[in-house]
Amino acid sequence: MTTAHDQSAPTGSETAGPAKADPENLGSLYQHLRVADVADALDGIGYFDLTLMSPEIRPLWEGMRFWGPAATLRCVPANKPMWKLDTTEEIVGAHGIWFGKYGHKRLPDGLEPGHVVVTDSGGGREVGFWGSENTMGAIVKGANGVITDGYCRDTDEVIRQRTPVCVRHRGRTIIPGRIEVVEVQTTIACGGVQVRPGDIVGADGDGCIVVPVEVAHEVATHARAILLADMAARRKHYAALGLPADSTVDIDAVEAYYAGV
Repeated sequence: MTTAHDQSAPTGSETAGPAKADPENLGSLYQHLRVADVADALDGIGYFDLTLMSPEIRPLWEGMRFWGPAATLRCVPANKPMWKLDTTEEIVGAHGIWFGKYGHKRLPDGLEPGHVVVTDSGGGREVGFWGSENTMGAIVKGANGVITDGYCRDTDEVIRQRTPVCVRHRGRTIIPGRIEVVEVQTTIACGGVQVRPGDIVGADGDGCIVVPVEVAHEVATHARAILLADMAARRKHYAALGLPADSTVDIDAVEAYYAGV
């Protein structure tokens, strides 16, 4: 699996990634790669712009990077209203009341650690389908990150938690009466591109990208070479400018990680 990277993240907000790349674990092949490296590699094999999610879908906080196989949710706008609730207890438990009446599809338990939850919001109106609690719950269940072409709410908390979430919009409202999950682990559209379960999905400060699983090994190989060439060139500039080396030019560490792959 691969994980969210952020040196300022509070203790416990991220899980350690693999020590070495594993050819049998596609996500691990993307651990050190930037979205730009992968975009260049996809261009190189003729996938020009086909898998670039809308640039409106952005990480909620700086320094975020994650990769992993997609686990997908397809949502549609609800076509029935939430009814008026009578007590504070009912209002607090509104989600449970709504789901109890109409049901709520969820991703299956036991997904491989390191997946990325990708959500097709169905183009509905403002609704905080994702928030501070359920995004963190996704990470607890083994996700590396969450991407949605819709809304996330509680964003101050999400940022403070350093929960890795990429969104198109920030929202305020809750699920009942506004949005429903109709399918899980199916082909979806997110940010204008197709995403299937198992496709490799990644995000960093440049945005979000999808790598079709059929070309994921090839793309990872090309992208790694692009990254290492860039690191070598930048390290020379660091030396010329008298800058101290940092992890973004640590070629030895990256080569060690990918040794034997």
